[in-house]
Amino acid sequence: MDQLGHREGNDRGPFMLIVSPTRELASQIADTCMPIGKHTHHFVGTFVGGVAYGPQIKKLERGLDVAIVTPGRMIDLMERGAADLSQVQVLVLDEADRMLDMGFLPDVTKIVEHTPAERQTLLFSATIDSSIQKNLGNLLKDPAIIEIARNGETAATVAQYIMPIANRKKQELLEAVLNDKGHERVIVFARTKNRTEECAEALEAAGFHAESIHSDKTQGRRRRALENFRRGKTSILVATDVLARGIDVPDVDHVINFDLPDMAEDYVHRIGRTGRAGEEGFAISFVTRETMKTLKEIEKLIGKDIPFTTIEGYETDPSVLEKPKRGE
Repeated sequence: MDQLGHREGNDRGPFMLIVSPTRELASQIADTCMPIGKHTHHFVGTFVGGVAYGPQIKKLERGLDVAIVTPGRMIDLMERGAADLSQVQVLVLDEADRMLDMGFLPDVTKIVEHTPAERQTLLFSATIDSSIQKNLGNLLKDPAIIEIARNGETAATVAQYIMPIANRKKQELLEAVLNDKGHERVIVFARTKNRTEECAEALEAAGFHAESIHSDKTQGRRRRALENFRRGKTSILVATDVLARGIDVPDVDHVINFDLPDMAEDYVHRIGRTGRAGEEGFAISFVTRETMKTLKEIEKLIGKDIPFTTIEGYETDPSVLEKPKRGE
């Protein structure tokens, strides 16, 4: 932003376009860019779904320097004739691997086609593999690659454990773990939107302060749930993987994988919500017979076996991890 030009005359911008897969990430990027913009004298705008078009269109008509967008809303604004990307000097694709996972490639490609060929392109990704190079590699020209951490590397500050359990007893075990390990500043990850809702409702019924967050909720409700958790009004946040990537919530005591993720890489992102900034963190994963294969993929990715743990007064069931006998 310090090197970015400024609008003159009839310029409406934007000069920098930042594309992010989720509304939460877009909002978090805006929280970082806006204070910088005050010093570099750049106007920053956010364009995401789940909110009215009117104010966003007016913002584009007035002009701005930095636009932070989610792919779907950007396409909608372009199709309405409200967004002109012909002045983009810097294109940033954030969490590129997640955008491919979420099926945004056609939208991202269309957005990129409307930016000038002469531009700087920055691609940020937690994992850079052949799929990214194949699908997004043509957007980059002789790129310099900067690697912060190896694929599959987990923070040394996070203690990781698994607990074997039958699927029907997960909720019971979750409540036992929360009572034993503490239930302040906890993120619980579930596999589907319905699972997050059911889990949060069951925790509330059991006397815990819990909220759910997933992509079916409106932007306002998602923002409030995150803010309540940050401020301590909510002790437990039950989330899908929408929260696993890049969301920065300080001082999370521990992460519980109620369900293991579909992709091994998402395990690394989930447990990375705790043990941040040098603090110690704690992560427990519930493992069933059905998710043994996923566990093995996770252990292969991180390069180590995850040890078992127990809690006093609750019997887990290691037999669910054994191979079923013939006829069972």
